[in-house]
Amino acid sequence: MSQPLVSIIIPCYNAGRWLAESVASALAQTHAHTEIIVVDDGSRDDSLARARSFEPRGVRVVAQANAGASAARNHGLRLARGGFIQFLDADDLISPDKITAQLAFLEAKPAGTLATCAWGRFQADPAAAQFVDTAVFRDFAPVDFLVLAGDTGAMMHPSSWLLPRPMADQAGPWDENLTLNDDGEYFCRVLLASTGMAYCAEGRSYYRSSLAGSLSQQRGERARRSQFRSIELITQQLLAAEDSPRTRQAAANYYQRFIHDFFPAPADLMQLAAGRVAGLGGTTLATPPMGRHTRWLARLLGWKNVWRLKYLLGR
Repeated sequence: MSQPLVSIIIPCYNAGRWLAESVASALAQTHAHTEIIVVDDGSRDDSLARARSFEPRGVRVVAQANAGASAARNHGLRLARGGFIQFLDADDLISPDKITAQLAFLEAKPAGTLATCAWGRFQADPAAAQFVDTAVFRDFAPVDFLVLAGDTGAMMHPSSWLLPRPMADQAGPWDENLTLNDDGEYFCRVLLASTGMAYCAEGRSYYRSSLAGSLSQQRGERARRSQFRSIELITQQLLAAEDSPRTRQAAANYYQRFIHDFFPAPADLMQLAAGRVAGLGGTTLATPPMGRHTRWLARLLGWKNVWRLKYLLGR
C-alpha cells in the first residue's frame, strides 16, 4: 500500500528568525511522503530568501502580497495535493514522529476522525517546552470539546492537528476577515465536520509563545473585534449543533471570557458581550483569572476598576 501524501502548509510573515527551524522540523518527518508548502505573506524581512534556500530540498515556496495568515493558509490549501493536511506556523515545530504516529493511529479509527497530540509552550529551546494544558490530551466528541473550550479556555494548538483532507474541504476555507482567534473559529468548523477528535499519545507539537508582535499577543482594536467576531461564529455553530443548557452556558462563558480578556474597551463590544451573556442565561465565570497581588487589589477595588487602571496605564 502506498503511503498517503501529507501536505504541510507553513504561512510566514516576518518570521525569518525562526523559519529555518520550522521548515527543518517538517523536513525531518519520518513519514517520507510529504509536500512542504511555504506561503510568504509579503514579509518585509529575509523570510522569503530563507524559505527559498530550502527549495533544492523540495520545499515549494510561493509569495503573495500581505493579506494575513488566514489568506496564506488558504493559498497553501489551494495548492495542496495531500490526502492529509498539517498546518505549521513559521515559528513553531513538530516532532519527527508526529505525522507517522498520527497516520498509524487514524488507521484504526472511524472515517472522519481528526488526530491530535500533546503540545507544549516554549520560547527559545523546545526541549524546555511545558506540556501543561493537559485537559485537551484525550479524545473528544466535537461538541464536548467546544463546551470545554468555552467553560475553561482550553485550546488545542493548531499544529497539533492532523486533518484528513475531506474534513478540511467540508469545513471550508479559513476566514480571512479574522486575525485574532482565526484558528479557534476554523478548527471549530473542522471539528463539527468530523466524527470527533482522537488523542495520539505519540508525537508532539511545540508552540513558540510570548513573542512580541505575534498575533496571539495582539490587543489592538482590530484584534479585539476579530476575537469578538470569532466568538460569535463559534457560539452560533455550537448552538446549531446542540442547543442545550450546557452549550448555552458554554456560549455565555465564551462571551464572559472575552469581557475578562479585553475589558474595558471597546465599550460597544463590552455591552454586546454582556447582553449575550445575559441572553444565554448567565455565566459561571464570576471573575477573571489573576495573580495573588492582583486578586488582593481586586478585593479592595473590584476587578473591573483594576482592569480600568491597567488599561489606562497601557498594561
